[in-house]
Amino acid sequence: MTEHSQVAGEPHSHHHDTGGHDHHALHAHGAIGLVRSLFAPHSHDAMDSIDQALVASDDGMKALKISFGVLAATAMVQLVVVLASGSVALLGDTVHNAADSLTALPLALAFWLERKPPTRRYTFGYGRMEDLAGMFIVVVIAASSAFTAWEAVDRLIHPQTVHHVGWVVVAGVVGFAGNEFVAVYRTRVGRSIGSAALVADGYHARTDGLTSLAVVAGALGVAAGWPSADPVMGLVITVAIVAIVKNAARDIYRRLMDSVDPRLVDHVEAVLASVDGVEAVETVRIRWIGHELRAEAVIVSDTCLSLTAAHAIAELAHHRLLHEIPRLTEALIHSDPGTDGRATGHDLTAHHFVL
Repeated sequence: MTEHSQVAGEPHSHHHDTGGHDHHALHAHGAIGLVRSLFAPHSHDAMDSIDQALVASDDGMKALKISFGVLAATAMVQLVVVLASGSVALLGDTVHNAADSLTALPLALAFWLERKPPTRRYTFGYGRMEDLAGMFIVVVIAASSAFTAWEAVDRLIHPQTVHHVGWVVVAGVVGFAGNEFVAVYRTRVGRSIGSAALVADGYHARTDGLTSLAVVAGALGVAAGWPSADPVMGLVITVAIVAIVKNAARDIYRRLMDSVDPRLVDHVEAVLASVDGVEAVETVRIRWIGHELRAEAVIVSDTCLSLTAAHAIAELAHHRLLHEIPRLTEALIHSDPGTDGRATGHDLTAHHFVL
């Protein structure tokens, strides 16, 4: 006897932090979700799934709008000083800030598409758009790094005087403050909603903040009588950005390859094993789709159970997972019969899986 329990889009309304895992619970459900929780605190209907996805997308869109405004304003202030001073380090920082603000556009498109329901062609929905946006962000970071390196080397070969050093220092400080605010904000929201792309964008902003401090160092070096300090700091900025490209590319690659923290798999297995009636947990598979988790698991129950009883155990396991695994929105539970029946339970399909 085999039995499946799958209720598409049945996320729980109350996530609980698992502690020690690199994922966070969503606790904000908006005014509508709050009112609903007062009357039905353990509801698992499809509307709850829609509410959760909308809240996550709304939080992401809000983060993008605010950070776009801050970075655009920062870039404009720095551009004015670049035109007046001729600082190549500040030019690189300005380009980074402008590029970082523009990366909000593909992310905004991704969050908008995630609101669309699945179709018969895109049966899992459009959550993967976040990962594609993350790839675009990595490319933008790499391109801005190459541009800065080119300008810095050109300035070392063809030195130019940096004017208004004091204003360059001020612009560098403004760049650091703006980028650090955006970095903290984007990273916090990205982690809270499970968006690797938004977290990558936050890393990008943090790097730009550090490069702004390099601009300040270069300006101080010029003021101290070392004209090459400005382009040298431009090269330092390039090295810093290459490091962040590596980390961001790694994170996006892992997401595209359906990578999850192994401790998350351990936690899912432990939750399933603790359910009454589950004799063993055979396999667990978990993947990210956008900023939501999907899981598949094979459990073993008593071979003498009726279909109804086996279904009840699988449904209980499903319910337990939805409550205890942050950002899990769907789980497919397959129930195998116990030891007495497993010898012939999969004879029909076993030859398809021989290694």
